[in-house]
Amino acid sequence: MKKAFLFLTVICFVACKETPMQKNLDEKTTKNKFVFASWAHAGGAFDTAKWEAKLASYDSLGISELLIGGSPQFYEQLIPLASEKNIKIHAWMWTLNRPNDTIANKHPEWYAVNRAGKNSLEYRAYVDYYQWLSPFHPEAREHIKNNVRKLTKIEGLASIHLDYVRYVDVILGKDLQPKYDLVQSTEMPEYDYGYHPIAREGFKTIFGKDPQYFDYPELSTEWRQYRLNAVTSLVNELVEIAHSNNQKMTAAVFPFPEMSRQMVRQAWDNWNLDAAYPMVYNNFYKENVNWIGFAIEQGLNDVNFPIYAGLYSPALTDPKDLEKAIRLVKEKGAQGISIFTADHLSEEQKAVFIKLKEEFNDE
Repeated sequence: MKKAFLFLTVICFVACKETPMQKNLDEKTTKNKFVFASWAHAGGAFDTAKWEAKLASYDSLGISELLIGGSPQFYEQLIPLASEKNIKIHAWMWTLNRPNDTIANKHPEWYAVNRAGKNSLEYRAYVDYYQWLSPFHPEAREHIKNNVRKLTKIEGLASIHLDYVRYVDVILGKDLQPKYDLVQSTEMPEYDYGYHPIAREGFKTIFGKDPQYFDYPELSTEWRQYRLNAVTSLVNELVEIAHSNNQKMTAAVFPFPEMSRQMVRQAWDNWNLDAAYPMVYNNFYKENVNWIGFAIEQGLNDVNFPIYAGLYSPALTDPKDLEKAIRLVKEKGAQGISIFTADHLSEEQKAVFIKLKEEFNDE
């Protein structure tokens, strides 16, 4: 266990917030026009005609960046087509949540463990595709790093875009809890993750206590910070890999850092990112459109890198709300928005994109 203890001692320290690459980022980043982006899915086999049509549709809406999951071969086919439309491609990577990962599946010991002692591969919290690796297991971390290394070899990416780089939601949004017949007024053991044996032993080595036996673990700031640090150190190591290969690193994150800490153990204000895409999905939390502006403002107060607001199209079906949300995040200082997803916009919502694209381009 000495190696495990040494490993845990390393990940308990949070790396400094700036990197040389960030300091030398092109000044144009902060001077670009307001960006319209979208998350997108690769679908099945690559169909050139289909993607030419999709890219033309995105371009008509003013969408100039896509955050999209796929294989290296997929990106190598998509990037040349996208470049013809001046559309940038980000490689969207599911990080700690790895459903149906054929390599990880062979190693149950890599998976996260909850306070009830259940392994995430065997017990799927909320939904079946929640299959979370533990940020405390060295081999799980190396597997994730290898996934990033593969993406760094792809030429022409705008960034490697991390998602699900956190723990299982210990508290769901207010609007989501009834869908699972839950009332989460406390941190329930089956949704409280980070109790991997390596994590517990490492914490005990430092503090002389096993968090598994805390009466009120949610009151231990040390236990929360210890788990936050494990994710933060992983992210910053991934950033180093990307930057050393001349790739940028971005991430989809929860709405603002303090909220992220409480709901999913995610301290993204300590990450050395090139940009963050906070998912300000107001309806998940039963909040109005003004809350989107509040959340973006909080994030911008906490970080020194650009923010692009992640908007959820089903929450903004009223075109007036969509327009208000986009204007709000621009007013607060975000560099742009990313919609989930442009593929499902109504004609009325598309009209908002077209209107604002023309207006913002004239500024």
